Amino acid sequence: MEFGFLNVMQNWHADLDDFQTWQGETELAIAADKAGFDSIACVEHHFESYGMCGDNFQYLAYLAAKTENAVLKPGACILPWNDPVRVAEKMSQLEYLAPGRTALGLGRGLSKKEYRGFRVDMNESRDRFDEAAEMVLTALDTGFCEGDGKYFKQPRVEIRPRPRTGYRDKVFCVAMSPDSATAAAKLGAPMMTFIQYPIEHHLPMIEGWRDEFREFHPGEEVPEPILTDVTLCHEDEEEAERLAYEHIGRHFLSVMDHYDFGGDHFKGIKGYESYQVGADLIKQAGMEGSQKAYVDAQNWGTPDQVIEKYHERFKLLGKHSALVVLNYGGMTYENSQNSLRLYGEKVIPAVKQMWADAAKAAPAAA
Repeated sequence: MEFGFLNVMQNWHADLDDFQTWQGETELAIAADKAGFDSIACVEHHFESYGMCGDNFQYLAYLAAKTENAVLKPGACILPWNDPVRVAEKMSQLEYLAPGRTALGLGRGLSKKEYRGFRVDMNESRDRFDEAAEMVLTALDTGFCEGDGKYFKQPRVEIRPRPRTGYRDKVFCVAMSPDSATAAAKLGAPMMTFIQYPIEHHLPMIEGWRDEFREFHPGEEVPEPILTDVTLCHEDEEEAERLAYEHIGRHFLSVMDHYDFGGDHFKGIKGYESYQVGADLIKQAGMEGSQKAYVDAQNWGTPDQVIEKYHERFKLLGKHSALVVLNYGGMTYENSQNSLRLYGEKVIPAVKQMWADAAKAAPAAA
């Protein structure tokens, strides 16, 4: 099991400008490396306070010099918005700055605002992702990028500095729909999904991805899915609950606004039909009820409560990795740093030991 830290670079802070927010996020990431997190990832978002990192490769290049142990991951690079040859170049260069501790996250994006800003038709997103993903991974395998697809006409060029490693065994894909889970399975990649519902509601898509992975890659071990929580950890149970409903609740509202989940546009966009089902469920439940359900689905609380929820997920899902977002919804960086400290001191070692013990006991139980 791997514990990762995810920078989302949001500025919902009434008292902080964008520079101060970036300083707070960067300090969290550096602290995560020291606290024992296995990896640090950063989102790619544009044009809004929802996410202020337009180039996560550039950000991770800075962290390469400020960290020592954590694997650095674009989490994720949104391929329909990026030129594949530039993605391959950036990934190859990042490996030179953090040799042996890089991985690659890929996604196709969901916000119509961002697609509009990049002048890309969302109906093309699936085909653009599939075409670009293979070009990027092949370029990192071979050192040469080329393509003659519908969307990317790339003459054969050499990637310099030359890739030091391929990434087919170090790639993951954001999967918030069955369509994206299938794309991850085809690439032989772990699926990374953001927790939105009670964990049992996520199980069918995870099991579907596992089945398709086995179908596309017979004989290969299925990797661990990655579950991402908007989370916090606090010594006091009542304070943890107060902070969760205040700040995770605000984050839910920002998700609704950024992705326009209150609208009907997903049903008319190729490859996004399943999102309309979720949007309709939110409308049926009402905003207040949906907000509470979202908060309750995340893993937050005292260290013991967080550890127990990981244990419950393990019993249902089996092996999986965790990715945590620790600053969002205007939360102070003091509270975020406290969450991070408790995760490093209490949660990570306990959960890893718990799952290691379970793995040792499994053969004997069989």
